[in-house]
Amino acid sequence: MKKRVIKYSYFVAVLALISFGFSDKKSIKIHPSFIVTDPVEADFPQHYASANQEFVLKIPFYGRSFNAFKERLAFKESGGRYHAVNSFGYMGKYQFGSSTLKMLGVHDTVTFLKTPVLQEIVFEKYIARNKWILRRDIAKYDGKIINGDLVTESGILAAAHLAGAGNVKNYLRSNGQVRFSDANGASIQSYIRKFSGYNLSMIKEDQHARL
Repeated sequence: MKKRVIKYSYFVAVLALISFGFSDKKSIKIHPSFIVTDPVEADFPQHYASANQEFVLKIPFYGRSFNAFKERLAFKESGGRYHAVNSFGYMGKYQFGSSTLKMLGVHDTVTFLKTPVLQEIVFEKYIARNKWILRRDIAKYDGKIINGDLVTESGILAAAHLAGAGNVKNYLRSNGQVRFSDANGASIQSYIRKFSGYNLSMIKEDQHARL
């Protein structure tokens, strides 16, 4: 008898839930003050011709400028993080080794990591120095095709940041036969390709570039 009562009660409960699900829904009344029937005036920036004109997002490091070059290189090296230090000890936004930093006049790596402005200055010094070291190779190979890639000044200097100016000279002067890849698998060839065609004319070659 108890089993029948339990089954019957369960059936009634399920039936009630189903009935509730199909019951009429209550209508919601909206106050007339919330209903818009006529056009409403709205403020719009005067320097746009019309409300239909698209907003253009200006990205500061877009294009082929030096800023675009260094930000893309930084993203490739460290994700653009000033405090980054990898497992090999390369540090900062542009992943400098301690020996390169000393050559450029930086002896306090702790301060270097904490100072974004210093890192930007050091990067520009390094580009200027490599630009002088590789000046003849830039003049000779800029515009040439090596291993299917167009060689440009910016590609050469990006590769020098990766592998050092000496290894880039070996690559260019061997017509791409002497190759180099770092511990992460990044190669001179890939940097020449990825960083091709940026305008680095604002950085002047400097044999003695350092802080």
